[in-house]
Amino acid sequence: MSVLGLCLALAATPSVQAFVPGEHFTLAWMHSIEHVRWEEDYDVIGPPARLVAPAARIKGSAAGMEPPPDAVLRDGWFHYTPTVRSPTVLPLTRSEFTADYELCTPAGCQPMSHWLASDHGVTLMRACEGPTTR
Repeated sequence: MSVLGLCLALAATPSVQAFVPGEHFTLAWMHSIEHVRWEEDYDVIGPPARLVAPAARIKGSAAGMEPPPDAVLRDGWFHYTPTVRSPTVLPLTRSEFTADYELCTPAGCQPMSHWLASDHGVTLMRACEGPTTR
């Protein structure tokens, strides 16, 4: 038996990976120049495991970071539906010059480094099935 969740792997060293169990996540980050927070919600469904992105939001706007045309401003956040609704893999650039991505679960938010240390390159995030925990 397996559990749905996220697999994180370093693109340069795919053997270095981590499994984060769960079916609902928010991926969050701060824009490095404009310091505006972005959040994308993901559900992991399956089997077979796959990501579905039902919603996203941006805390305000700034130069070169205009929200999508269908975004609705609510409580200071531009809410919208992502155009790519079921990505196979998300390549996440984790620079040493910016704060790490946050991965939020129902238990709270943690920097991605809580699960997988950064090599300051690209981390690949995808839906997967992992072992059950006892």
